[in-house]
Amino acid sequence: MKEHTVTIYDISEKAGVSIATVSRVLNNSSNVSDVTKAKVLNAIKATGYTPNAFARGLGLNTMKTIGILCADSSDLYLAKAIYFFEEQLRENGYDSLLCCTGYALKDKKAAVNLLISKKVDGMILAGSHFVYPDAGDNNYIFEASEKVPVMLLNAELEGSNIYCACTDDHKSIYKATSEMIASGIKDIVYFNNARSYSGSLKERGFKDAMKDAGLEVTERQLQFYDGSGEDIHEMASRLEKAAAAGLSFRGVIAADDALALSAVKYAKKKGYRIPEDFEVIGYNDSMLAVCSDPEITSIDNKLEELCQKLTTTLMGVLSGEEMPKKTILSGELVRRQTTRN
Repeated sequence: MKEHTVTIYDISEKAGVSIATVSRVLNNSSNVSDVTKAKVLNAIKATGYTPNAFARGLGLNTMKTIGILCADSSDLYLAKAIYFFEEQLRENGYDSLLCCTGYALKDKKAAVNLLISKKVDGMILAGSHFVYPDAGDNNYIFEASEKVPVMLLNAELEGSNIYCACTDDHKSIYKATSEMIASGIKDIVYFNNARSYSGSLKERGFKDAMKDAGLEVTERQLQFYDGSGEDIHEMASRLEKAAAAGLSFRGVIAADDALALSAVKYAKKKGYRIPEDFEVIGYNDSMLAVCSDPEITSIDNKLEELCQKLTTTLMGVLSGEEMPKKTILSGELVRRQTTRN
């Protein structure tokens, strides 16, 4: 029978603490209580664990692997995030395991458990779909964080060993909506395709901007598309149906650039001049924004910087350092040809 090599993961399980806490004890950090330190030292003694002096940081007999989860790797935002994370992890000497979970909670739980069984050193949940408004549905994240650091991209959840990096989606959409109103357009539709943590913040930003401008927001102005994220024509059809049902609008604030592109197609089909008669603002500042004709004004969500900060935080945690629990960046409106200002 092959002899089992005791790892820092085994110590964390036996002591009932995270691997980051074990690392702090091994590095003689002062940020560990005497009780917790005693648990870790007793677990080390009981298992006969010997740190590998040649390993770097938390390479102390660990797998040097980080688990990355995303709902849909075909999504432009998530695909780009995965690229940034894998690149930055390699630079820090870590490999990655990617799980594309889909959107069902049970599949997300299964993927998290799979990565835990693979003894990853940390976990990155890319995208806001992993955090639910019902606190009980987030238990799978809390349970994972008892074993490894959990990093949330563009979502927030308070808990021990959970770290977040987000764009201020509320503020970004608020400013974009306010700018469109200032240009003279007041009959605006908010076009969304995600019932998620991020999606709710964006919608609230739109509502707050309209309210602060003294404008009423009806439910019909909150257009939701739940079809394929790649079917631009079907998205445009959603707006056509809303207009045919009597909804009048000359501006669209879109939750992502695919929706914004569909709004451009809708406006062109209607014969509107862009931006003289009709304005569009997208979100994510993706390649779709510049592939469109006209090019789309869009909000740069600072994705690369978010991924960099989250990776830096993870590396710090794995090295036993105290790191910020939350990083929030402001989005930037990149003005192009679909807005007048």
